Amino acid sequence: MFIELWNRAHLYDATKGKALGWIITMARRRAIDRVRRRQAYDRAEERMRLQSGDEMEQSRHETVENDANDTDRAEIFQRILVTLPEAQREAVHLAYYCGLSQREIAAKTGIPLGTIKTRLELGVRKVRAAILAMGDQQEWLTAHA
Repeated sequence: MFIELWNRAHLYDATKGKALGWIITMARRRAIDRVRRRQAYDRAEERMRLQSGDEMEQSRHETVENDANDTDRAEIFQRILVTLPEAQREAVHLAYYCGLSQREIAAKTGIPLGTIKTRLELGVRKVRAAILAMGDQQEWLTAHA
């Protein structure tokens, strides 16, 4: 948060209010972005559960088999990600591997927020389609839960 304040200090306008109010507003926006990102993830996860027709296993046991499955899954995702256009791959990487919000990605890359949203949506759709194309949706969700 402090780095963001430092990097955006030139945007502060004393005629619009006190510095403390500006800082609180930035912190609030960042917190809202994080809550919305988490809610979006939860909604997507719920949609996958409803589409599969089966309840995904809620608890995970740390076993060698799960570790192997995690490694296999990561490898599959990496192979799928390389098939995405560079712009979509970068947006997906920054969002899901670096944990940046759409606004943070836009600020970091200098690309308009609407463009980032579109790239993420298209990238996620392509990743999902590629996963489902690998085989039976039920089989995939059961094997990789």
